Amino acid sequence: MTLDGKPTLGIGMVGYSFMGAAHSHAWRDAPSFFDVAMVPHLRVICGRNEDAAGEVAQRFGWQHVETDWRRMIARDDVDLVDVCTPGDTHAEIAIAALEAGKHVLCEKPLANTVDEAEAMTRAAAKAAESGVRSMVGFTYRRVPAIALARKLVADGVVGQIRHVRAQYLQDWVSDPETPLNWRLQKERAGSGALGDIGAHIVDLTQFITGERITGVSAMMETFVKERPVAESTGVLGTGAVAASGGASVQKAPVTVDDAAVFLARFTGGAIATFEATRFASGRKNSIRIEVNGSSGSIAFDFEDMNVLQVYDHTADPARGGFTRVLVTEPDHPYLAGWWPPGHVLGYEHAFTHQALDLVNAIAAGENPQPSFADGLRVQRVLAAVEASAAAKSVWTEVGA
Repeated sequence: MTLDGKPTLGIGMVGYSFMGAAHSHAWRDAPSFFDVAMVPHLRVICGRNEDAAGEVAQRFGWQHVETDWRRMIARDDVDLVDVCTPGDTHAEIAIAALEAGKHVLCEKPLANTVDEAEAMTRAAAKAAESGVRSMVGFTYRRVPAIALARKLVADGVVGQIRHVRAQYLQDWVSDPETPLNWRLQKERAGSGALGDIGAHIVDLTQFITGERITGVSAMMETFVKERPVAESTGVLGTGAVAASGGASVQKAPVTVDDAAVFLARFTGGAIATFEATRFASGRKNSIRIEVNGSSGSIAFDFEDMNVLQVYDHTADPARGGFTRVLVTEPDHPYLAGWWPPGHVLGYEHAFTHQALDLVNAIAAGENPQPSFADGLRVQRVLAAVEASAAAKSVWTEVGA
């Protein structure tokens, strides 16, 4: 128990890099800004590189460092396991944690395959019978403007949904000399732009609309087939060939997609277009979602993340047009815990909101959202996209 009588929640996190830092920041800061029902304690951070994990532990205040995730799960002071590792390890770690009675937060996409996601969902359902909770980290749901978009659609502001269009645009591998890393290897990441960033817009559109994608027609492309990789990175794998001139840097194949585009249909009949690419030069992290309905529209761009564009199709045309809503008022989602109106939030705040919602759900004995079942639904859409692209854009139903 803490000094104010609140119970504590011991956090053990596997992974310490980009996502590890974002999650560490969230666990540490959530109790400072929000009235959490349980206080997260940063007990253990786990990573194969003890020195690197130790450096992150020192920066964020993790109490202990482990190099074996099994040892971490076995610790009595760990109540929740936060999985921030590449996709090929999600299923093994998450299932082991759930079976050990630990709550689980797992980064997206939930798994690398539908079979793995199904196994994880079964384990989560079984664990829930004993009060053990699980959640998948589709963090952009917790951006206040996105949460407001969901509310407006649910309240009927856009009416019957007709069109959905979604893009996730990045450019970080558009240079062919960008070195190979695990995100460019299918055996580690599962897929490329599709799973890494396309998963987000699949989840966001289903979240905002409250509907599910039923079928897709897709194309995928790998623009750069092989990339330089230094032996010290440990990601050479099979098929590596020496670079010209006998240099120490070699080339290895890229085994995932650089871009994925697909058409889709939603359960309510709306048609949709999706685009996920790491080759949109000049776009660093542009998530664009637009929903058009019989009564109006909403539009969002993460590069202007504190704004939601709202159009009322039923208003006087003489004063028509999109209204720019600055989502910083205290009655907007999550904003009461932060700064005065107009003092905008950033990328990291959504992770704090995620930690807040998960902790409070656990304290209330409720299953948090998005669930592993939600993650499985996204995984089935990703699998349908890959199957459609392999069959030359053949219309492919999403599995139930």
